[in-house]
Amino acid sequence: MTDTTCHMSISLDGYVAGPDQSRDDPLGKRGVEVHGWHIGDPRATEADEIATSWLMRPRGAYVMGRNMFGPVRGGWDEDWRGWWGAEPPYHAPVFVLTHHARESIEMEGGTTFHFVTDGFDAAYARALETAGDRGVDIAGGASTVRQALNAGVIDEFSLDIAPTLLGAGERMFDGVESFDYEPVEVLHSPLATHIRYRRVGSG
Repeated sequence: MTDTTCHMSISLDGYVAGPDQSRDDPLGKRGVEVHGWHIGDPRATEADEIATSWLMRPRGAYVMGRNMFGPVRGGWDEDWRGWWGAEPPYHAPVFVLTHHARESIEMEGGTTFHFVTDGFDAAYARALETAGDRGVDIAGGASTVRQALNAGVIDEFSLDIAPTLLGAGERMFDGVESFDYEPVEVLHSPLATHIRYRRVGSG
C-alpha cells in the first residue's frame, strides 16, 4: 500500500489561511505570512529548501477542496481554471470536492481537474485508484484536511509552523477528533519550524 501525504503551512494560532479570502487575497488577509519559507523570502535556509522538496515531490493524484481551487462560489458561472495558470504544478489528476457538477478540465503539463460531488470518501477512492503506486496527496484546504484526518487516511503529515499569529481565518484542527502521529523529522529556520509526522503504525 502506498502512502497518502499531506503538507500544510500553519500559523502559531492554528490558521492555514487568513480571513477574507478573495480573488485578490487567495490566502486571506496576511495569509501569505505562513508561506514565506517556500515563496522566495531571502531569509530562507537549507532547512526550507529540504521542506520544499517534501512539498513538491511528485504524487500520482491529489485531492483538494473547492475553496483551494478558486474563489468562485455556488454554480460554475464562469470558466475558472484554478490559481496556477495554464500549467498547474501538480502534473497529475486532481480531484476537487464541490457541490456543483462540472466537466473535467485538462490543463498543460499533465494536470486534469476532476470535480467530485459525492464527498471526500468518493474523491479519495478515485484518487487512490488513479494514483496506483505513486501515492495520493491531500492538497488542502483546511476543511479537506480535517476530513482526511478524521477518515484516518493520511500516512505522512508535514506541518510548516510559521512564527506568526493571524488571529482569524481558516483553522485546520477544529473538529479533528484525534492526532495519532509521531514526529520523525524536525527542521527549522527563521521562517518556519518544519515537522514531518508519521501515523503511528503506518511504518
